[in-house]
Amino acid sequence: MGKRTETGVVIVGTGFSGLGMAIQLRKEGRTDFVILEKADDVGGTWRDNTYPGCACDIQSHMYSFSFEQNPDWSRSFSPQPEIWDYLRRVAEKYDIYSHVRFGQEMTGARWDADENRWHVATKGGDEFVGQFLVAGVGALHLPQIPALPGIERFAGRSFHSAEWDHDYDLRGKRVAVIGTGASAVQFVPQIAKDVRSLHLFQRTPPWIMPKPDHAMPGWARKLFAKVPGTQRAYRSALYWMLEARAIGFNGHPGLMKLGQKLAKRNIDKSVKDPGLRAKLTPDYVMGCKRVLISNDYYPALNRDNVDVVTDGVAEVKEHSIVDTAGVEHEVDAIIYGTGFHVTDAFDDLDLTGVDGRNLGKEWATEGMRTHLGINVSGFPNLFFLLGPNTGLGHNSVVFMIESQIRYVADAIRLVEKSSAAAIDPRAEAQEKFNVDIQRKLDKGIWTQGGCKSWYLDAKGVNRTIWPGFTWRYWLNTRRITAADFQLVGSADRARVNS
Repeated sequence: MGKRTETGVVIVGTGFSGLGMAIQLRKEGRTDFVILEKADDVGGTWRDNTYPGCACDIQSHMYSFSFEQNPDWSRSFSPQPEIWDYLRRVAEKYDIYSHVRFGQEMTGARWDADENRWHVATKGGDEFVGQFLVAGVGALHLPQIPALPGIERFAGRSFHSAEWDHDYDLRGKRVAVIGTGASAVQFVPQIAKDVRSLHLFQRTPPWIMPKPDHAMPGWARKLFAKVPGTQRAYRSALYWMLEARAIGFNGHPGLMKLGQKLAKRNIDKSVKDPGLRAKLTPDYVMGCKRVLISNDYYPALNRDNVDVVTDGVAEVKEHSIVDTAGVEHEVDAIIYGTGFHVTDAFDDLDLTGVDGRNLGKEWATEGMRTHLGINVSGFPNLFFLLGPNTGLGHNSVVFMIESQIRYVADAIRLVEKSSAAAIDPRAEAQEKFNVDIQRKLDKGIWTQGGCKSWYLDAKGVNRTIWPGFTWRYWLNTRRITAADFQLVGSADRARVNS
């Protein structure tokens, strides 16, 4: 029999979302919360992704908490170890470690309408019971590994970029990389110089812009550290520069075509071989898939030991991959740069709400639907951070997370002020939000750009992206609209047992 823990708020995950929520609660003087973390340290995706070249593609002065700015980023776009270190320092500063239960992976949760409590189950058999459940699990943590025909026969090493095998020495090896997304664009240049041969299997080429990265000069770091307001001003300039990109993504494809010309020029300048250039030039409008940034990806593909394969994988043999054109490529290792489960990330999550409704099953059949990307009707006191339709293609998701954690704290305060036990979004408010957001997405580049992407679910509906400006989301979540919710039960029936 596992251990039972009772608390006020159960938070799941210790990435930017979970840590941000915990810090918000601490700032409000609350200590009645626990954070469940499946791993042995905080950090989420920035703990897990340790592949060579891993870095953020949003400037770090923007991709960080507004309330905990770091004057000492070494580069404009910081590498993974620095971001992970930042998150650990923040957790330490706000005494969050004492609230984290490591090695506790949530397997499911059920709402008890009699108690007005969430009962959260973990893999180890323990149970955590809380009035509020905040899921900060994110979408980029379940590696997507394709079922390659014959992979069970492969005698070499294979791993996903998010589960990098640092014990395996790639030097002198024949390597196949499957996929050309954001991770591959970062690690391919790092390994290309060491491997004997690299066969890069590309289904669809990405649009890649030059990366405006640079070391942060010492004078700027000193200025940010010693002169109040200077880093905030720099961050603000970055925010509005990034925010302007939303115009092109949302119903103004002409602007994306201007960016596309710059990206095309980047290909023409970097790749001299016309055959390779043709392989690397996308046939869809830029922005339809995630726009990537890199200065060393195209040069890496020019190397004599690198081969871009645009035919699919027909079969994996013991020491080789046969492509659909019948060409056999001898390989010692296969690295999957195939991204993550996003629109289906919650299918297996066993969340049971009012009247036995199972959220994973509902979302698998009907598509992910929420109110503001945070609440779900029929699942009282459940809050998602960076939930459906709050991802971004143009700015920092940390801005969205901060909007959401303030909103969740506001919702909890509303419940407590009202002497209620729970808050549940009205079905009509949720429906209005989804109709409105899908209407906007229909005009956007993700729908109109002529491609398939991980932004879309199995039915071709965009359940991932927030369409438009992030300041509009901030306005929408600045304070809770009481009319959109119904208050449930009495506070007396939701007290923590002493």
